[in-house]
Amino acid sequence: MKENSAILEELVELRQQKCDLLGFDTHASFVLDMRMAKTVVAVSTFLEDLAKKLNPLKDDEMKLFLQYKKEECKKLGYDFDNKINMWDMRYYTTMVEERKYSVDQSKLQEYFPMEVVTTGLLGIYQELLGLKFEEISKPHVWNDDVQLFNVKDIKSNKLIGYFYLDLFPREGKFGHAACFGLQPGCLLSDGSRQVAVAAMVANFTKPTADKPSLLMHDEVETFFHEFGHVMHQLCATSDFAMFAGTSVERDFVEAPSQMLENWCWEEEPLRRMSKHYKDGSPIPNDMLEKLIKSRKANAGVFNLRQILLGTFDQTIHTSKKADTAKVFSEISQKILGIAATPNTNMSASFGHLADGYDAQYYGYLWSEVFSMDMFYSRFKKEGIMSSKVGKAYRDYILAPGGSIDASEMLKNFLGREPNNEAFLKSKGLQAKV
Repeated sequence: MKENSAILEELVELRQQKCDLLGFDTHASFVLDMRMAKTVVAVSTFLEDLAKKLNPLKDDEMKLFLQYKKEECKKLGYDFDNKINMWDMRYYTTMVEERKYSVDQSKLQEYFPMEVVTTGLLGIYQELLGLKFEEISKPHVWNDDVQLFNVKDIKSNKLIGYFYLDLFPREGKFGHAACFGLQPGCLLSDGSRQVAVAAMVANFTKPTADKPSLLMHDEVETFFHEFGHVMHQLCATSDFAMFAGTSVERDFVEAPSQMLENWCWEEEPLRRMSKHYKDGSPIPNDMLEKLIKSRKANAGVFNLRQILLGTFDQTIHTSKKADTAKVFSEISQKILGIAATPNTNMSASFGHLADGYDAQYYGYLWSEVFSMDMFYSRFKKEGIMSSKVGKAYRDYILAPGGSIDASEMLKNFLGREPNNEAFLKSKGLQAKV
């Protein structure tokens, strides 16, 4: 802790020195200048507004944590201190998940064989976006597990691009799930168009001789999310390579794929992507209901913690110097109502701040807020499998790539300025959408 705290605090000073040379007031101002948010004021207003609206939800969750703690202290013979400490948080959030939202993940996994999930997922994307995927037989690929597909517009039959699916682990392979753009879609010097090529890489469990590859629900969500990035790469129609595909503002780049994660929490698409690997039976209704309900578990506490981290990040990067342990504890008390554990400094292990997310941690929530606005305001209202809304999404969100500002893309798709009402509703708060 001591060593990393000193390194982080030195980074804060060095970043400020760089901004002084470049003519920016603060490091956060420098970073945000090329982001969708644009200004420090916009980010702070965004985080403060969300915190205020999420507080009632957090307070209700904290009451339940206290109830569980009181019951347990009585049962075990401990004194009850009538408060939730920082070291209590993970314990009681897990207890809530187990008692209120219990889903047998190993049983649920039996309904998500890879072949069924992949067929359902590809079908959903084709239907939504007006595309046709064709698998290429005997492709020239880097491993026998890899599949190659071409993508055509369903109306014009025009070739849009290609994508690879590299879904299983092997020695020496990249260890996470990700989409890699291999060739940007853009105009060439002779006026012809270069098609886009992308690869989705993951490490899902390989099938065996007696059992297919079975996915956990969060892996289904990961698959849907990363394939959303693939579609962003292929559906962009910008002229220049520098604006191709996912070359949008960094605080918006996750929003299109976060929006598509919602299909993994809706009954119709879940039914299309699942059946029991032994007998083909559907997921039981009670299991599906529990799964969908579990999405809102501890939503107030979780999102306020994200606001705490985003606020801390902005606070130290709008300062010339920072006592990071003191700043973190003060902000934790203000936002969560819980002081940091004495003689600790969480930020000493906050890797994002030394790994390219400095002054940008707010972006996780920023993009999720807009992803929910897109989903609830268009797809949820007009039909989650509506090809009409899907076409508008493809035209207004995916097609521009980074050639226009994300704020303009959102306004074009929504028909208005975006807001956080849908996000709040998705967390269990009543809001107009």
